[in-house]
Amino acid sequence: MKLRTRISITALAAAAAAGTTAAVLAPAASAHPVSHTLKFTTVEEGQTSFSKTLSVAQDKDVNAAGKIIGYDVIRFVYNPRANTGTISAVVNLQGGFLYGQLHQTDSPVSHGTVTGGTGAFKGATGTITARALDQQDDHTAITITYHQ
Repeated sequence: MKLRTRISITALAAAAAAGTTAAVLAPAASAHPVSHTLKFTTVEEGQTSFSKTLSVAQDKDVNAAGKIIGYDVIRFVYNPRANTGTISAVVNLQGGFLYGQLHQTDSPVSHGTVTGGTGAFKGATGTITARALDQQDDHTAITITYHQ
């Protein structure tokens, strides 16, 4: 089984800059954070396997119109005993870094969390869903909902 679904948090902020963010604004008197939902596709540009259980990849992230909105780098660690994997992502965006982590099983859909960021993304939290779009596992649909 191939466990390498890419996660691109890159597009998280880049999509916001590209206008693909849907924001749900809380009332001014509310203490609730603002939520943003982003949808984009990652396209693998390169991958290196260091061992049977560790690989890294770099992806470009594109919006629905096919415009590049960012890039991401992921680290995939495979656990053969559990047949699962952990994907850690760090993204360098205009405005700062954004971090996330996903847990992968043999399902074509993986789930994870936005774990933080720097600069404009400092304190970001939320959820990530990644769905493989092809058998080669080099195109992945990403949906990220984050709060600040």
